[in-house]
Amino acid sequence: MGRVSEAIAAGGSWRRFWWHYAQMVIAMLLGMALAPLTRLLFTALGAEDAYARGDVMLLVMATTMVIGMTVWMLIRRHGWRPIAEMAAAMYVPFLILLPFLWTDVLDRMIVSTLGHVVMFAAMAGVMLLRPAEYMLPHSAHHHSHADHAEHPHAEHAEPAEQEA
Repeated sequence: MGRVSEAIAAGGSWRRFWWHYAQMVIAMLLGMALAPLTRLLFTALGAEDAYARGDVMLLVMATTMVIGMTVWMLIRRHGWRPIAEMAAAMYVPFLILLPFLWTDVLDRMIVSTLGHVVMFAAMAGVMLLRPAEYMLPHSAHHHSHADHAEHPHAEHAEPAEQEA
């Protein structure tokens, strides 16, 4: 049986999967509200020229989205590994596309658009790698996980595992 089938058999659902995805997108959009603060930070550091660069602006934007998504995943009590995987899904598309920006093959708007399209697909792909993480009810998932070290707040973890 595949991972998705196992998650559904354990009480998971596609509805829960897509609702979780939508929540992460909302959290990312809220994270983008940090953009004015990042602009102020660059200005305070005298780095306005750096911020104006397309590559820097795209990576700063990705970072603000990752911050929002990370906060939400921590609130939902996800472990660091799934958070890191989701962050990678959000950065890697832009990192792959940056050489096309640097060589003027693509402009900033095209790189931004393609990066977001690939990022949203990559996020869904990462979620499908761990369907139990995103399809099962919150309490069922966190109490049935064999690896409590991934979930430092899991109530049934051994003390030594919680410190990991």
